[in-house]
Amino acid sequence: MLIIPAIDIKDGHCVRLRQGDMADATVYSEDPAAMARHWLSQGARRLHVVDLNGAAAGIPKNETVIKDIVQALGDELPVQLGGGIRDLDTIERFLDFGVSYVVIGTAAVKNPGFLQDACTAFSGHIIVALDARDGKVAVEGWSKMTGHDVVDLALKFQDYGVEAIIYTDIGRDGMLTGVNVDATVKLARELRIPVIASGGLTNIKDVEELCHLESEGINGVITGRAIYQGTLDFKQAVVLSEKLAKK
Repeated sequence: MLIIPAIDIKDGHCVRLRQGDMADATVYSEDPAAMARHWLSQGARRLHVVDLNGAAAGIPKNETVIKDIVQALGDELPVQLGGGIRDLDTIERFLDFGVSYVVIGTAAVKNPGFLQDACTAFSGHIIVALDARDGKVAVEGWSKMTGHDVVDLALKFQDYGVEAIIYTDIGRDGMLTGVNVDATVKLARELRIPVIASGGLTNIKDVEELCHLESEGINGVITGRAIYQGTLDFKQAVVLSEKLAKK
């Protein structure tokens, strides 16, 4: 089980939002690259980076900071990056300077042809983020609900060739109320590709519960507020996940 620390970038700083609200941001670091090195030192095996300004604008806005993060990590820690990625040239640019996976969210739902082209051009490097409430997908920073069923969309994107699905319960993100395990497992059981859980991870018990469900197809979990506010000891979570994987 990958325990994946999140670095959300707003105005060049590492922040966390509550339920995706750009006006409700807590700054945790003014040096995201140093924060990335910190998580590497704590045993991270992948890093989740989001350009929040880019997600809001529809084009990347923190490219310099993202480059700094990738350069600080070198080849030691794969980075998956999302936020405002809407065209193939942008994907190619990020992959060229060392990002391992590009995460496509709103654009995947609103422009599936673009997603299909991306999977063809950059096979093995495309992850889709599906954000949902009550089984229905939300887009544009969670500000708009669609009528799309999350399982139906995930199955379609699996056929396109995406590498994994990040599933976020938007009612729980940043709220420290626990992962929506039932919904995550339901999705994972329908797919052949891995599901990465996101939204609400709170403590070591949540990590343990998800590790026991790895055989269902959940191969990772993204954690943000819990590790920044200290309700979850990241290093302890990594050690636990590795211990359970050996059983």
